[in-house]
Amino acid sequence: MRFDGESVRPSVPDVSVVVAVYDTMPYLTACLTSLVEQTIGRDRLQVVAVDDGSTDGSGEELDRFAARYPETFVVLHQANSGGPAAPSNRALERATGRYVFFVGSDDHLGPEALERLVTAADRWESDVVLGRMVGTNKRYVHQAVYARSEPDLDLFDSDLPWSLSNTKLFRRDLVERHRLRFREDMPMGSDQPFTLEACYRARRISVLADYDYYYAVRRENAQNITYRSRHEQRLCCAEKIVDFVAGLIEPGERRDAVLVRHFTWEVAKLLRKDFLDLSEDVQQQVHTGVRKLAEQYLTDGVRSRLPADVRLRLAVAQQGDLTHLRDLVRQEADRDLPPVTVEDGRWYAAYVGFRDPRLSLPDDLYDVTHRAGEIMSRLTATGLTWRRHAGRRVLTLTAHPSWTGPGTPTYGPLRVGVGESTVDAVVSAGGHGTVVRADLPADELVRAVGSGHRLVGARAEASGSAPVPVRAERRLPASRAIVRQGVRFYLVTPTVNHKGQVIVAVTAVTPRRFIARLRRIWSSGGK
Repeated sequence: MRFDGESVRPSVPDVSVVVAVYDTMPYLTACLTSLVEQTIGRDRLQVVAVDDGSTDGSGEELDRFAARYPETFVVLHQANSGGPAAPSNRALERATGRYVFFVGSDDHLGPEALERLVTAADRWESDVVLGRMVGTNKRYVHQAVYARSEPDLDLFDSDLPWSLSNTKLFRRDLVERHRLRFREDMPMGSDQPFTLEACYRARRISVLADYDYYYAVRRENAQNITYRSRHEQRLCCAEKIVDFVAGLIEPGERRDAVLVRHFTWEVAKLLRKDFLDLSEDVQQQVHTGVRKLAEQYLTDGVRSRLPADVRLRLAVAQQGDLTHLRDLVRQEADRDLPPVTVEDGRWYAAYVGFRDPRLSLPDDLYDVTHRAGEIMSRLTATGLTWRRHAGRRVLTLTAHPSWTGPGTPTYGPLRVGVGESTVDAVVSAGGHGTVVRADLPADELVRAVGSGHRLVGARAEASGSAPVPVRAERRLPASRAIVRQGVRFYLVTPTVNHKGQVIVAVTAVTPRRFIARLRRIWSSGGK
């Protein structure tokens, strides 16, 4: 508003931006600059920043901005509290805007972010508005909820539970009416209960996907609190957030829709590869905590919606001992599937607990049929030989597949190729197990690999799967072959490289090389 040509600050700003700060220089400067340059204008903006005992000059930087923009900034200083919850709560007590927005002090906003968010909230009468977040410096941000702009988003029938950070616009009346505050007993994730309850109680939630509103930054030193938290802290926070969800939402489909996210991220991620680096007593603490959460809250409705690997990990944590759990985490960290059994058209991977009577876990936990094409493509070469077939010279590649079981799978054709040349492989079951054989015509190998001297890897692929290199566990004896193409000759050499991958080399044979080869043969007595 204007009076006698001068700008007059409204008695109530449109939005109060809360910034909890602890040692985030130089990122803090970019954050604060992005706030004062917002197109909404500083007369409609309040910034409430709380310095949580910074030691790197962040407090002084806040004071510098407050001195330059005294009508916009409120800066408070306090002793370090150990997390963003306490400074965020203190800032909320000083916020006066119609809306409140939270920004991480190492992040920054797009120039039009606040103006667009407030305009949308007023137009749609929304209590919560999400603006699209993007990650920088390899910071991961879940994007599904930002697929499109929506004026009315359902907490329980959308991807919103996967985006529960507090980096949203909230109607301050909603916050104060329900006395929403951050959990000061959670060193990380303290914003999730706040955001979840706000969304649960909101009359309307909206999402804007038309602009990059928020830039989430991963610091060069990876000192964001999420990246440096210990397993004990993460377990504590997982327990608190799951308990909070159970206390807020009645049992049933709606609670399950939210808990799917927490069991997938906060709980199951405790059991990834870094679990193996923990001391045994901490491993046991984590195992006991995860088992307790699974026993209390892992309903069939949650379990059925979990990714297959998470479902298995939680089942072993719930039914097995620490040794079982460690062995499973180690298997999953290796990335390669364990031996696979094919029965009645289904594919089962022999992860820990598979048909182990001590755990009594159902086979469907080990069902990897959805990865059948990938599994079929994983071949271990056992032989490379030249022979005549249907009047042509062929390179016969024999291999053992990565599956076992009665008969042969009926998934679909398995193809083996080199370069652009591919052939259907023959899969047969014999007394020594399943064998895969592919006959690669020599003339097609030359055409596929090309002239000159080139090395091309052999690959296998099945329906719907990406090509997978054919590998060998050892060097395979393989002879060379001279192949004629018109008036030219080529030397074709199958071998195994230093990475264990089967490759084919094709070299054009010039008259000089041909004569040199004859001389070597003569000098060796024709051998």
